Amino acid sequence: MPLSRATPRKLLHQRDIQLRGYERADGLVDIEARILDTKTYSWGNQDRSGIQAGEALHDMWVRVTIDHHMVIQACEASMDATPYNVCGGAAASFGRLNGMKLGKGFIKAAMEQLGGVASCTHLRELLQPIATVAFQTMHSIREHRALHNASKAPRTTSGIQVALLNTCFAYDETGPLARRAAAKASI
Repeated sequence: MPLSRATPRKLLHQRDIQLRGYERADGLVDIEARILDTKTYSWGNQDRSGIQAGEALHDMWVRVTIDHHMVIQACEASMDATPYNVCGGAAASFGRLNGMKLGKGFIKAAMEQLGGVASCTHLRELLQPIATVAFQTMHSIREHRALHNASKAPRTTSGIQVALLNTCFAYDETGPLARRAAAKASI
């Protein structure tokens, strides 16, 4: 286990988040996310006549379909399990993301459309990892294409994609990865 040893404790809540990126037969890309919350104990709930231990409190999905320019072509949400009957009405609001581009400013723009009572907190929480998985999926598609056509390889500076420079600790343009890539490129 990568974390330090924990103090003795009792599990009460579990949240599982799954994300998948798919290249579709029509050339578009689907990113699907699912959030599943369960409790280790049963508890009262008026809308569902109680929620049993291990039963889904939240079981929610979002699918974002993007083109190769990272523009959302379609977005839908589904809420298979919610704590309240009224929650399902929030899913329809995710269509408001159609036409938005995944990239800088996306989360802020999405929150302007879906923030507060306009949608569901838990579905909104999936947007950041959806964007990350979209970039990872598009990278995979571009890398596979680059293998077949070297002239379409991603632009790089010192062997690291320009779009990745200075986006995180590892891609610091003055850090060890950039130095290693520059040394490799000069051989």
